Amino acid sequence: MKINTKYFGEVEIGDEKIIHFDNGVLGFENYKDYTIIYDIEPEEEPFFSWLQSVEEPSLAFPIVNPFKVDKNYNPQINDGSLKTIGECEDEDLVVFFMATIPEDVKETSVNMKAPLIINSISRKGVQVIAEGTEYEIKHKLIRQEEK
Repeated sequence: MKINTKYFGEVEIGDEKIIHFDNGVLGFENYKDYTIIYDIEPEEEPFFSWLQSVEEPSLAFPIVNPFKVDKNYNPQINDGSLKTIGECEDEDLVVFFMATIPEDVKETSVNMKAPLIINSISRKGVQVIAEGTEYEIKHKLIRQEEK
């Protein structure tokens, strides 16, 4: 299937690359089907990837592997929030943070409080709210002490 994308033009993807979010993602509940686009060579591991809507070409979110931000990331998630993605083992789960990249890239942040969780077997995803207060909605990637 060919899809139009915000940043990569027309891209060919297989049906097995489509991830369905029953409830969409926060703020974009009407859009349910996405794919992940990596804009690097396959042997490299990207910092940013893109969650691209299959339905709306202009809808693409930068996403980040949480362990590239915090290697100890371990949110408490209510098991009921994961029902929509189906049964799976922990090793079948793929987790991403949604990122915000403003004009001043030094202000780039990720949402550690509401990760995307994808069941790689069922290809279903959900955005959940982590319990507790230890994770920020706008966790800056470049901390003040690093500037």
